[in-house]
Amino acid sequence: MSEFDPAEIAAMTIYVPTTGVRRLHQVEIVAATEANLQGYGHLVERPADRPIEIVRWPAQGWRPVDDHSGDQGGITEGIFEFGWRGDTLYARNNAVGDSYIFAWSEWPEDAASAGPAKPRRQALVWRANYHPDGGQLFYPLHGESFVVPLALPGDDVTPEHFVGFLCDGSCGLYIHPNIWHGAIVPLADNAELLDRQGRVHARVSVDFAKEFGCYLALPLPPPA
Repeated sequence: MSEFDPAEIAAMTIYVPTTGVRRLHQVEIVAATEANLQGYGHLVERPADRPIEIVRWPAQGWRPVDDHSGDQGGITEGIFEFGWRGDTLYARNNAVGDSYIFAWSEWPEDAASAGPAKPRRQALVWRANYHPDGGQLFYPLHGESFVVPLALPGDDVTPEHFVGFLCDGSCGLYIHPNIWHGAIVPLADNAELLDRQGRVHARVSVDFAKEFGCYLALPLPPPA
């Protein structure tokens, strides 16, 4: 992946991580299978075979939204780039033109933010979100394995609702609209995933450190 330059990292302050807490919520990691993804989404062998669900814009009152309107934004796609630098996981979603600080392998205040990736046994995730306008596909372009925390729909979500799904790189992952998803965390130092999602890209977020005084802690098995 291309490097994150200082100007791009500075621009990530649009999503300022909440830090300063010293509590972890340990997330159970399970292998992503079609059976245990029921309700969350599906495994995807061929990206071209997986349509992206688009949700019609909700009516504001008793008058319904007209047919053939409110769902015409279509989809967008691009390469989702991930890179561990020091103890920090950065990400760049070229489908929507956003860059992020996704996670750390140490307490954020102690984490190195640059240099070669360091050995890591966990990822500390500070936020998650869902998209009410459409589903989302993540497909590893080079067989990359990754972990992602998911939770079923509902705005009263808590850290206890999240399950970490380990995708082994042989398939992609599709999640339905309204499914909470935290950071995609690659097991290798770098990863590139095809990202395909609704073009509107509405986002509803939860900040674990701010709301619950903790980070989601994802145990990371060693890369295959």
